[in-house]
Amino acid sequence: MSHLHQQHRSKWKPFQLLVAGLALAWSAQAAASVTNPVIGQLLWSEEFNGASVNTGVWNLQDGNGCQIGLCGYGNAELQTYSPNNASIANVPFEAGTRALAIQARSQTVGSNLFTSARLDTRNKVQVQYGMIEVRMATPNLGTGLWPAAWLLGVSPQTWPRNGEIDIMEMGHKAAARAEGGAPSSNHFVGANVITWQQAACVPGNESCAASTAWQTDNWHVSATSLANRFVTYRFYWTESQMRFSVVDNGVEHNLYNAPLAVNSSALQAPFYLLLNMAVGGNFTDAANASQVTAPLPGTMYVDYVRVYQLDGKGQVKLGDQTAPEVAGKFGVFTDNTAVDAKLVPGSNADIYLWNTASTGAGTTAPYEGSNVIAWNYTSPGQWFGGGIQARQARNLSAYRANGVVNFRIKIPANVGFRIGVGDTYTNQNWINFPANTTAYGLVRNGQWAQASIPVSTLLGPLVAAQSIFDVFMISSIDGSLPTAGFQFAIDDIVWKAGGNVATNMLTRVAATSVSQVGPTMLEFRTMTKGWADVHYTVNGGAQENVRMLLRSGVNTLTAGGMKAGDVVRYTFTYWDTARNVGVDTAPQTFTMK
Repeated sequence: MSHLHQQHRSKWKPFQLLVAGLALAWSAQAAASVTNPVIGQLLWSEEFNGASVNTGVWNLQDGNGCQIGLCGYGNAELQTYSPNNASIANVPFEAGTRALAIQARSQTVGSNLFTSARLDTRNKVQVQYGMIEVRMATPNLGTGLWPAAWLLGVSPQTWPRNGEIDIMEMGHKAAARAEGGAPSSNHFVGANVITWQQAACVPGNESCAASTAWQTDNWHVSATSLANRFVTYRFYWTESQMRFSVVDNGVEHNLYNAPLAVNSSALQAPFYLLLNMAVGGNFTDAANASQVTAPLPGTMYVDYVRVYQLDGKGQVKLGDQTAPEVAGKFGVFTDNTAVDAKLVPGSNADIYLWNTASTGAGTTAPYEGSNVIAWNYTSPGQWFGGGIQARQARNLSAYRANGVVNFRIKIPANVGFRIGVGDTYTNQNWINFPANTTAYGLVRNGQWAQASIPVSTLLGPLVAAQSIFDVFMISSIDGSLPTAGFQFAIDDIVWKAGGNVATNMLTRVAATSVSQVGPTMLEFRTMTKGWADVHYTVNGGAQENVRMLLRSGVNTLTAGGMKAGDVVRYTFTYWDTARNVGVDTAPQTFTMK
């Protein structure tokens, strides 16, 4: 999940768009562009006409952000999100229309006095280029409600490096609305694009987030209130330009005065969709619960989300697009070691030094080849750390059973350190290498030496091998900080599979089950005490890879959107806490009744 916007723009928002008056065929004589678009075929749509939210397409957030280490979702938001606040319902002000209903309520859950809903298509639906259209209606926002429809880059890089595109958001502070002359929060809607830019790296903006909405006319002020009526939001997107608009009472209005240039490679990559309505936060004038004046409950309705081709461009991919790496050797940082695939810093990976106050560039020569990660620690008593991040999540599940991670390190014997990895779910695991102690084959004599950590040990009980983001991390050990300066270096980091992958797959079919719980819904279940993932396809379509919900030692996931006769093929991956090992089950099938 993403972090916050630094200035007055922020992130958690719901999706909306309507096809009112959209001409799908434009003059072929004119040159196509985002301002003179040639709209092609419908690539994908979500019409929200089912009995319930389709969890095969949408992930439902559950929590106030603290569950991912980002309380208030980085924006000081006041609500907690609950799947119970999202449903498919009849729209009370438009007869015959069913829509996604996201409802904000005055409801106490823990320390939060409000609840709402947030949905996203991460690892389920991703879009790259085209025209995205959302038909949506917002409630009376008053002060405090913050609806939005937006996109985040599928890259596991931290925000804002992955990119953020806000198709629409409402509920701005009064000061932000004043420039547009809006009489209320219900008349004012804006858009935004946020990327990492070197020029934005200034004191007070340590994330280097650059907002196109900053000191820019990026809004539409409606002549009549937008509350409880549908309008259409459109986002036109090519590899070089972006345009945002809203169709209000049959007239299309641009949200920016001119198209925006695509000024970051992050905006040329796939994105996933998000819909939500926050309560309070630093985007609004409601910093605390007493300042929320919006009538509650308040419901936002999304009639549909549709993606069309634009000038022959645009694609939609379903399911997790992370292909597993070949079971062999995967190079994280190496020049000469023969590998099946590898990361290259600056191309498909990045090297980060976390604490520049204690550590800078070092002068240690490489162990092999011409490249090395060399650092110089200069501040005794302070922590040090850094790591290598892949720009796209890596599926290293083939290395889990009997695999090892080999790396070379040159570091003084009296310095303790730890090695870790992390996944895109924000799980991490660390292995300690105490000072003056031989561990995992590492000889501590201050010279270049090799360590070999079993992959199953390095992953631990939580890290998902099929979605690795931080492929190698090093840091000081808490409570054992260095007492003198030193130089250290790392080189030749390679994941190596062990044995025959097929024979390493462990099966515990008795620990898993599926059952049909409705005409369109199937429940997957594992009777394990650790994490579990389910991987499934419907009628041979794109594979879904989803982390299940763990409660009281039972993992469950309910998938919807199916019908009688659909053939579901599935496997599970789960952590066997008794044997301290990951388990991949054999493929099975289920036919919907």
